[in-house]
Amino acid sequence: MTTVDPNLAMHLSETAVSVELETPDMTLNIGPQHPSTHGVLRLVARVDGERIESVDPVVGYMHRGYEKLSEVRTYAQIIALVNRIDWVSGFANEIPFVVGVEKLMGLEVPERAQYVRLILTEMARISSHLVFMSSFPLELGASTPLMHALRERERVLELIESVTGGRFHPNFNRIGGVKPAAGGGPTQKKVAQDIPKGFLAQTQEAMDRVLVICDDLDRLVTGNELIKARTVGVGVIPADKAIEFGVSGPNLRASGVEFDLRKAEAILPYDGIDFDIPTGTNGDSYDRYIMRNEEIRQAARIIKQAIDKMPSGPLQAKVPRIIKVPKGEVYVRAENPKGEMGYHIVSEGGRIPYRVKIRSASFSNLSILPWLLEGELLPDLVATLGSLDFVLGDLDR
Repeated sequence: MTTVDPNLAMHLSETAVSVELETPDMTLNIGPQHPSTHGVLRLVARVDGERIESVDPVVGYMHRGYEKLSEVRTYAQIIALVNRIDWVSGFANEIPFVVGVEKLMGLEVPERAQYVRLILTEMARISSHLVFMSSFPLELGASTPLMHALRERERVLELIESVTGGRFHPNFNRIGGVKPAAGGGPTQKKVAQDIPKGFLAQTQEAMDRVLVICDDLDRLVTGNELIKARTVGVGVIPADKAIEFGVSGPNLRASGVEFDLRKAEAILPYDGIDFDIPTGTNGDSYDRYIMRNEEIRQAARIIKQAIDKMPSGPLQAKVPRIIKVPKGEVYVRAENPKGEMGYHIVSEGGRIPYRVKIRSASFSNLSILPWLLEGELLPDLVATLGSLDFVLGDLDR
């Protein structure tokens, strides 16, 4: 009878167990679905256990084609298109395009119209950030902030609607100003349209309430130990990597880069208004949340000052009935709620642009995701993804 060395038997047994428990890498398809990202996204993730080895974002499910659609429409018609690119930001999308056309035409926009544009842009910023402030904690399991943030957002949207007639897609800007006239048939004299009576006072009150909700969200979310456990040190973007990938907006400032186009290249009268540029220290998911709460406070501060400085005068410059843009090209960018939004407009003369190239914030902000998630734990994917705050319609422009 053959005897087996006990030590050898134990070694063979351990080897068999280790081989049995050895697991190959897995490829997970996360999506295509709507994971609270305002559009359809698919992530192809290769994981080893719970550790992410690589992530490949698959985009393009919406195929919107805004640039080519713009090249077969008049400049006035394009305004109705561009506010739908990032539908959460609405009004803010119109500004850089309209300003670009005005630069090509050499138009001087009335000061009152510029202040109206500024106020509504900052209200769109507050509205966009409140969507993030409600959805991001929800993705981490906190449902209470949702109702607080969305309640105040509704009040802001109602005020936007009272001026523009639209909540999400205002189509309020016009080349040379904002909507110039209301009422009157073809044989009747038209009456110059101004902002609704009481709008400025109501907006002041709404901004006071917005500041209160920011404090409430600080108590509910910012100091919450469970939120901190899920976000502090998770999804860290160093400043140099953020710049390398073209990250912009609150995501860039969360990494400690103090850059804001409202200060650097203002296309609205921000130069006469006092406000701060909040910046983060760690560039993690927690800092990206804090940035947006602080930016809501700064936006309310900007709006209050703009109301106090609001000049009298017309809301529309004198422009031809049929808009024809002279030959030339221009690139205009603005600090949109999600980051830099830019339009490169090429005109060969006439009513329709020859080429339109759109630089949307969400595309660059999402492009860092493969680098950002490599080596991270799978449960941290949701927190990191949600903290970037992108809209897929903005990405699939």
